[in-house]
Amino acid sequence: MTRDPDAPTEEPLAEGTLISHLLELRDRLLRALLAVIIVFVPLAFFANDLFTLVAQPLIAQLPEGSSLIATSVISPFMTPFKLAFFVALFIAMPYVLYQLWAFVAPGLYRREKRFALPLLVSSILLFYAGVVFAFYLVFPVMFQFFANTTPQGVRMMTDINSYMDFVLTMFLCFGLAFETPVVVVLLVLTGLVRVEKLAESRGYVLIGIFLVAALLTPPDAISQTIMAIPMYLLYEGGLVMARLMNRLRRDDASAVGT
Repeated sequence: MTRDPDAPTEEPLAEGTLISHLLELRDRLLRALLAVIIVFVPLAFFANDLFTLVAQPLIAQLPEGSSLIATSVISPFMTPFKLAFFVALFIAMPYVLYQLWAFVAPGLYRREKRFALPLLVSSILLFYAGVVFAFYLVFPVMFQFFANTTPQGVRMMTDINSYMDFVLTMFLCFGLAFETPVVVVLLVLTGLVRVEKLAESRGYVLIGIFLVAALLTPPDAISQTIMAIPMYLLYEGGLVMARLMNRLRRDDASAVGT
């Protein structure tokens, strides 16, 4: 009987002392921070333009004569700069996660890297997709609904700091919601749940998704539905990915046994 040379029991892993690991972690974190700073510096010069761009979905729905307001003396200066930092972090995130991957990868077997790397790349792309989905599809509908339901005699004038906090929270919520396929695949690959059990529980999952959407979005049915439908479709996509990876893992196991 021959053994697969890629089998984890025979593959040596990179080893090191605790001090060497801590030094490497420090270097990785410094590189990630430097990347964010490098991206932030030029963005800081366009901080006001960035805020105008991000605020456009709400500005387009405000009644005539209304505008965003600043209720704090330093808000007109600090809020755009704060946004520029988060945009820099958003842009530099692939490099930041690469540094994390470079730190963890030496401790993984080649078979584990085969699954971990696609999941890492997929999680980045799905998070970006969630943010883009929220900005271009959810915000226009959501803000139009809020503007149309404003009580008579009330002028809709939102504080810029409150608006930015709301937008960043929604970006995070939709970005995490779009990670549903990755969560499904990880649950199956770690053996916590069988893919057949997840497929049988579609009804309960759908109810759970609508409950999660109700918690993450503003209290209106439109926003909840706009989040819940993509989450469920991504859940089904995660089941397909989990079946494919299960098949690849079984093929690897059978190859090791031959």
